[in-house]
Amino acid sequence: MKDGFIKIAAATPEIHVADCEFNANNIIALCREADEQGVRVLGFPELCITGYTCSDLFLHNLLLDSAMEQLMHIARETAGMDMLIAVGVPVRAPGGALYNTAAVLHKGEVLGFVPKQNIPNYTEFYELRHFTEANADTEFEVRLPIEGGEAFAMCSPKQIFRSLNTPELCVGVEICEDLWVANPPSGQLAEQGATILINLSASDEIIGKAQYRRDLVRMQSGKCFAAYMYCDAGQGESSTDLVFAGHNVIAESGSLLAQSPRFATGLTTADIDLKKLEYDRRRCNTFRTNASVDMGFYEVGFDMEIRETKLERTFPNTPFVPADKTDLEARCEEILTLQATGLATRIRHTHARTAVVGLSGGLDSALALVVTVHAFDLLNRDRKDIIAVTMPCFGTTSRTKNNALTLAEAYGTTCRQIEIGASVTQHFIDIGHDMEDHSVTYENGQARERTQVLMDIANKTGGMVIGTGDLSELALGWATYNGDHMSMYGVNCSIPKTLVRYLTAYEAQRAGGETGRVLLDILDTPVSPELLPPKDGEISQRTEDLVGPYELHDFFLYYMLRFGMEPRKIYRMACRTFAGKFEPDFIKKWLTTFMRRFFMQQFKRSCLPDGPKVGTVTLSPRGDWRMPSDAVSALWLKQCEAL
Repeated sequence: MKDGFIKIAAATPEIHVADCEFNANNIIALCREADEQGVRVLGFPELCITGYTCSDLFLHNLLLDSAMEQLMHIARETAGMDMLIAVGVPVRAPGGALYNTAAVLHKGEVLGFVPKQNIPNYTEFYELRHFTEANADTEFEVRLPIEGGEAFAMCSPKQIFRSLNTPELCVGVEICEDLWVANPPSGQLAEQGATILINLSASDEIIGKAQYRRDLVRMQSGKCFAAYMYCDAGQGESSTDLVFAGHNVIAESGSLLAQSPRFATGLTTADIDLKKLEYDRRRCNTFRTNASVDMGFYEVGFDMEIRETKLERTFPNTPFVPADKTDLEARCEEILTLQATGLATRIRHTHARTAVVGLSGGLDSALALVVTVHAFDLLNRDRKDIIAVTMPCFGTTSRTKNNALTLAEAYGTTCRQIEIGASVTQHFIDIGHDMEDHSVTYENGQARERTQVLMDIANKTGGMVIGTGDLSELALGWATYNGDHMSMYGVNCSIPKTLVRYLTAYEAQRAGGETGRVLLDILDTPVSPELLPPKDGEISQRTEDLVGPYELHDFFLYYMLRFGMEPRKIYRMACRTFAGKFEPDFIKKWLTTFMRRFFMQQFKRSCLPDGPKVGTVTLSPRGDWRMPSDAVSALWLKQCEAL
């Protein structure tokens, strides 16, 4: 199982009601198809061997005997497949009770039966007419008809099925209505270690139900830090009163991975990341606490060789940015509101008379000004109390300077232009630095002078300095220590560079007019600290030429920080995601740079100013990321070198 990925599938076969042989043959055909695709965990619908809509035929021994015979036929036909299979079948208990169960098979062996615990008997459902509800005490042996004798398998809701070779592959099963109740059994199954939850279902289709079902599956997967596979009955179920759509849904940790078109049959596959699930559970201490409680479950082992299969899962190239345009606009509005609310709260608490923003004409400072304007509007404060300061120096171009001045004026703020060239020159004379030496001292001297100017203006006006640095720069350490690294409140501290662009574009569209025009021009300006002299009036220092594309760095940052992924896995995912845009060697180069800089620059993150968290990934030393400033990167860099 390379990098933790395993392929699973929800299957909807065409069935005939009460024709167990026909149904079994179609189930077997889908098993073969799944095996060819490299599927390792396969789920089928509720009572699919008989059909869910058999009604009073469930009381007939002829149907029940045939169902058990065909279950064993399925077991024999799949004996050569190294695949865990869950298939729906009715099972008689000693004493006459009938249970709606999921039979779990592997390599021809019936590992166990899991009975349905919540039997619906309302509106269109009348399952209690035929089936008995299982409870925590339900436990009995099921006789299995085999050639030359008999065998037995346990029927109990308290079973999980774990791979002996790959312990993180652990499967729990529940049936249809079990998910729809207030406290689904899958919660306990997850707490006992199940990372893949299978629901065998026969959910009839009515208006609006598909969206509710999809949300239910997605949210349960998120609550359980698990993959959840919903396997739905479809074509062939009786249409006397109901229609079944075969709506299969696969979700992982709250994210929808795959769903079938409704009213179709066949396989719905997805690649599940078990390592990611394992990390999330380790990260969430409340989940670990619950997992330590002994609930009396049986752990049934199976021996499965997890072979590598072709990775079909896709990954967004901008994981911080929603792909759907409608979602993106709503997300941008929410983020700007969060940032502005955080800043407004701090301004109100400190009784700050002004807010001082260093405005360079670049993306980050433009967004910081946007947020500050929104915060002042929330407070019903005069925008003239926002002091936007542009400080041209040796690397400033006319384009960025003019954009800074225009933007400040368009928002109705107080704008100040302060030339710092003479101050920096005098400082270099004081410390004995040659003006022709364009080393880091040359660059950082300008950045620190700008910060000093901003801090002193804030002191003079009873205000606070608003930080402009973003999350991507913090990850790379692309900030001057005690220069642009420092502020009194950093509004962009959890906004990565790729998202900064979308937020700025959203504000440009919303604002329109001169404000929108200048924001769009800022978006078209190359990202640069502008600390080296221009060439022919144009920016000579492009950040992405020096540290690599932010699109890649944000991808690395997201998967390393959010899911604790190692370089080898991130590299594999990046190569798949950016195929045709970036070559593997190029990705390797900048991944190595990212890992090296991330470790080296932790000391800057260990003393960050306050700032609002707006997403799942942030680097605040007071919250989501705590790492020693002298942590060693050898393990990560060694893996990068081996790529």
